[in-house]
Amino acid sequence: MALREGALRLNLLVSSRNLYKFNSFIGVRSLSENVSSKPESSSAPETAADHLIYTQEHFALKESLRKIIDQEINPHVDQWEAEGKFPAHKVFKILGSAGFLGVNKPVEYGGLGLDFSYSVAVSEELGNIRCGGVPMAIGVQTDMTTPALARFGSAELKKEYLLPSIMGDKVACLGVSEVGAGSDVSSIMTKAVRKGEEYVINGGKMWTTNGTQADWMCLLANTSDGPPHRNKSLICVPMNLPGIHIARKIDKLGMWSSDTAEVFFDDVHVPCKNIIGQEGMGFTYQMLQFQEERLWAVANILTTMDIIIQETIQYTRQRKIFKQPVLHHQAVHFRLAELQTEVELLRSLLHRATALYIKGNDVTKLASMAKLKGGRLARELSDSCLQFWGGMGFTSDVLVSRFYRDSRLMSIGAGADEVMLGIISKYMDTLPKK
Repeated sequence: MALREGALRLNLLVSSRNLYKFNSFIGVRSLSENVSSKPESSSAPETAADHLIYTQEHFALKESLRKIIDQEINPHVDQWEAEGKFPAHKVFKILGSAGFLGVNKPVEYGGLGLDFSYSVAVSEELGNIRCGGVPMAIGVQTDMTTPALARFGSAELKKEYLLPSIMGDKVACLGVSEVGAGSDVSSIMTKAVRKGEEYVINGGKMWTTNGTQADWMCLLANTSDGPPHRNKSLICVPMNLPGIHIARKIDKLGMWSSDTAEVFFDDVHVPCKNIIGQEGMGFTYQMLQFQEERLWAVANILTTMDIIIQETIQYTRQRKIFKQPVLHHQAVHFRLAELQTEVELLRSLLHRATALYIKGNDVTKLASMAKLKGGRLARELSDSCLQFWGGMGFTSDVLVSRFYRDSRLMSIGAGADEVMLGIISKYMDTLPKK
């Protein structure tokens, strides 16, 4: 599909839902000077003519989403952080009605039918949300639970689960990690045993984002006793079935506004037709989902890192120590220059990987590199910037302290740094042979 046709569909879709119409424009909207909300941009706004992969339609998409963030999300973030939960159904319905939960999903199921670069653009814009938990929950809905369903699911499954998820009528969660199997996906123990026309599921899932609010789970379970990479299947599981127990809402170091659950399955009966694609292909499907998930996560955290640097510049320019602004000390402005350089390098890697991915290339190595670098840079950047805020950085009143907590997950979730290094080593052919 031509980009212009995709943009036209996007405009028609949003107009028909009477929400946040897209206006034709070039460039990114200017940012507020208020440090407590949005930082002043350090350079001229980027335009479609300047960008490596984005067109005017990408920027229009980002502009429309920014209005929703400013009007419907950011005013409530502090409250949601304090409550430890955000209203997923309400927020997802707003986003779904405006077309943002299915940017690269099929038009016949409510999506916009655009390529993955538009999902990356959406993820970047979601980085303007003043916390990490809400964007993460949105990403679970758009790029972690639904890619395999959209690609390999039956028409019946797509109608029952994909369509309402894209429209924001259903909240989804991903059931992969377990107490004894996080990054080592092949070691999961949850079983789905076939009995007649049903699977009977027993086991448990851990660290389930959206778990206390979800209407359905994209569950990875062992459906046979075969080799660990060929005995797993992805299954759409309604969360209101008998035998499903939300054991607890997990208290976390960061991502406070996102609910995270431990879920148990006790003889849960699910129709066999709920399997996504072929039985035994679940591990492969999940690995494919991981590539989009990792690129999405990098895109999202890049924007937040830009904001943290800009807010740190503004604060250190105003805050004085030894009769001069903190920013004027060479150690400070040199360090910020180093960090901004690292952010730009990561952005280039992300856009290169995205450009290759939408052309059908395998970007597993590049996505793993970007994920690895994103997690490490987020830790480095949040620590350095928080230091320059002094005592204010140790309070909950500023974004940098929230980012310090939230960003730590980047090196753990969706594959730990060590797993990324293993994948990269495999593609470099440096792993010891078994």
